[in-house]
Amino acid sequence: MVLFRIGFISFTLIDLLDIAAVYFVFFKIYQIMKGTRASQMFAGLLLIIVSSFIFQILNMEGMSWLVSSFSAVWVIAFVILFQPELRRLLIQIGQTRVIRMLFKVEENRAINAVTDAAVELAERHYGGLMIIQKDTGLKGLIETGVKLQAEVTSELLVSIFAPRTPLHDGAVIIGNDLILAAKCILPLTQNPDIERAMGTRHRAALGITEESDAVAVVVSEETGKISLAYGGEYLHRNLDKENLKKSLTKILEESRQKTDTTIKPEL
Repeated sequence: MVLFRIGFISFTLIDLLDIAAVYFVFFKIYQIMKGTRASQMFAGLLLIIVSSFIFQILNMEGMSWLVSSFSAVWVIAFVILFQPELRRLLIQIGQTRVIRMLFKVEENRAINAVTDAAVELAERHYGGLMIIQKDTGLKGLIETGVKLQAEVTSELLVSIFAPRTPLHDGAVIIGNDLILAAKCILPLTQNPDIERAMGTRHRAALGITEESDAVAVVVSEETGKISLAYGGEYLHRNLDKENLKKSLTKILEESRQKTDTTIKPEL
């Protein structure tokens, strides 16, 4: 069924759906790559594709052949030069909710990295505040820090919180197995009933869990103790490695199975 015509070109409903799908794919890819070195090259590749389409419509065989030949080289160069960006793109696609539902992808990389990092920070008496993002977006808080978009590893987390490093103050926000940002400023809890001896990191951990469904892991610089906050309260204090990992796994696993994210798991 033809919806309308532009000159000799007819458009059907399938054509419009096809165009909308292609636009959505390219737009999401650009959003992920925006701000990286790959974004400029991606824009160039998109321009070549559009030019090739226009040349084919105008029946310009010479230019169509030239652009098609050049685009093949461009794609190869794109893949070779920007492997890190493409790998990060694939990680983000693989961690989307739809992919997790279809293939039951386990989110254990962030849990393992945070657990190992917290234990090492505690042993060294380095203060740390690591936030694991869940369903509630934390874009406003991410913008207060330094964006990283790096794969989450315990080594990177420990290096971030090492004293006298530029990013050690503030919180690290983790989402989709990526360290989204470091040195983030979090809201402090306004609860008047908390212990007066509680420091800024612990108050910030409670504050962010009061305003979102995020999970906060805090390492005390003074005592070296590990604490976990969720739902606006400290569920556990003075955790060891095994109990920290078990608690994080239970919270994150149960939250995926519940439509009501305000229900707190019984730990």
